[in-house]
Amino acid sequence: MTAASPSASSGTVRVNKHKPDWRGWKFMWPFAVVFVLVFIIPIVYAIYISFFEKRMVGGTVFVGVDNYIRLFGDDQFWASCGRVALFTIVQVPIMLFLSAAMALALDSMKLHGAKFFRISTFLPYAVPAVVSTMIWGFMYGAKYGLVGSLNDLLGTSLDVLSPSVLLASIGNIVTWEFVGYNMLIFYSSLSTIPHSLYEAASIDGASEWQIVKSIKIPELKGSLAITVIFSIIGSFQLFNEPNILQNMVPGNAITTYYTPNMYAYNLSFSGNQSNYAAAMAIVMAVITMAIAYAVQLNSMKEQMK
Repeated sequence: MTAASPSASSGTVRVNKHKPDWRGWKFMWPFAVVFVLVFIIPIVYAIYISFFEKRMVGGTVFVGVDNYIRLFGDDQFWASCGRVALFTIVQVPIMLFLSAAMALALDSMKLHGAKFFRISTFLPYAVPAVVSTMIWGFMYGAKYGLVGSLNDLLGTSLDVLSPSVLLASIGNIVTWEFVGYNMLIFYSSLSTIPHSLYEAASIDGASEWQIVKSIKIPELKGSLAITVIFSIIGSFQLFNEPNILQNMVPGNAITTYYTPNMYAYNLSFSGNQSNYAAAMAIVMAVITMAIAYAVQLNSMKEQMK
């Protein structure tokens, strides 16, 4: 027998190791172009204009880091940051606890009407935030809404839009919007557990609670990290709910600087301070990324144990 020559081998693609292979980039360039146009360039432009300032006399002038120095001494900015931090600390754990409990209930196979329950809990996520806020805003109304009707029926004077409980009322809206979304993330994670583990646990005499504690809850750690990061980012981007409720809340309970995003928006479009607003957006992005990265590092350490 004679050995087959290299030229006789059919279907073999010769690759020159010294020549770069650009075939993969041909598939990447459509996404890369869009990514640069809608993500990279706006960020670079925001950083650029944050070093300038528009003045009545002299026009736009370069001020260096003056906007950032002013920002670190802005009490209204830090008050809004403290407000969303409090919102995050209270609302996110409650929402994720409810989402995990609902996912565990669905995965137990003992919930009647599971399909209807799954669809109905996810449906609020499909409703735009503006519409959801308007619905809840009319329900919250102490004179014309559901709360007002309950006050007339029970003879009470409950006002869930008062400044003392307003943040909790906004948290209720956000929880209603996103609890179903996070529930599906948890439920998809539980669906990957092999049923053989449940059968082995049942043979060993494990109760339902022991199965949940030893098998299901540990499986949720990976998806929990994802939902926590997404929820933190969403909380620091809080804008639609307080901005819509601003016209429904009596008095001045929701100020123009109620959240950092509202503050930046009003400075840019109402106060003609787009350069200062750009500096504020950059600082908020850095703060949010730092917190999300810290959560991710902590999650990685927990998973490595």
